[in-house]
Amino acid sequence: MNNGGLKYQYARLSVSEKLIAINVVVFIVMGLITALISPTVEDWFALPKDFFDFLIQPWSIITYSFLHGGIFHILWNMYILYVAGRILLNLFDGRRFLNVYFLGVILGGLLFLLSYNIFPALVGINTSLIGASAGVMAVLIFVCTYIPNQEVKLLFFNVKLWHIGVFVVLMDLVQIPLGGNVGGRLAHLGGAFLGYMYARQLYNGVDIGEGFSKLVDGIVNLFKKREKKSPLKTVYKNRKSSNTNASNYDKQSQQKKIDAILDKISQSGYESLTKAEKDFLFKAGKEE
Repeated sequence: MNNGGLKYQYARLSVSEKLIAINVVVFIVMGLITALISPTVEDWFALPKDFFDFLIQPWSIITYSFLHGGIFHILWNMYILYVAGRILLNLFDGRRFLNVYFLGVILGGLLFLLSYNIFPALVGINTSLIGASAGVMAVLIFVCTYIPNQEVKLLFFNVKLWHIGVFVVLMDLVQIPLGGNVGGRLAHLGGAFLGYMYARQLYNGVDIGEGFSKLVDGIVNLFKKREKKSPLKTVYKNRKSSNTNASNYDKQSQQKKIDAILDKISQSGYESLTKAEKDFLFKAGKEE
């Protein structure tokens, strides 16, 4: 497949699928770099346990989530992200998905840093934190909290999402006293807490990720090149005006329909939706 074909296939992916693809590519590239060049390269992107080391590489609060310790580590994380991500994107747009995921990554990383610097004996000798688990947990617990009574098939049984959420959180809690990857477990819980709070606040009409979205937009705008002025600029804007108004009307109409479907889910559960309503939510999530 040529480069153009790869770009086309990538563009067709949902936000969660694109994130999975990036994680897989980083895993392969980092594996080659550590094997052929130097194993210490990964240290510059992993989240260090010491706060002052973190100040030297602040980007690691995000980049640690793209690193994984082995094939089973990344396969498990990406599988959960794929399943939970599809559910979330059937309910909300890609921006909200990214808010939940990366805020979970950040809170999980901060909890790891905080716990080590306050209780170093509890966390142990972990030199750094890697893995997408905090972000994955945030997405999973978000959907388990927002639509808790939605049933999914697990092996041969149907279980409710809130059962899965409680199970995975308890698994981390009971393993903390046993030692081992305590720092990683605490990061998981940080992500889970973010996902829970995000869903609860959103259910009450408050989007706690709005500030994060604005911050990201501000950073992106810093790197955007200013558009060059042209004599046709005014004509172009006038021609676009009516199209923009029509587009805004369509978006408002679509959002009203989405809100009505979400209200129906909150009252009667996801299974109460008709096939047409489920298809509409799925298409709306893919368009973002």
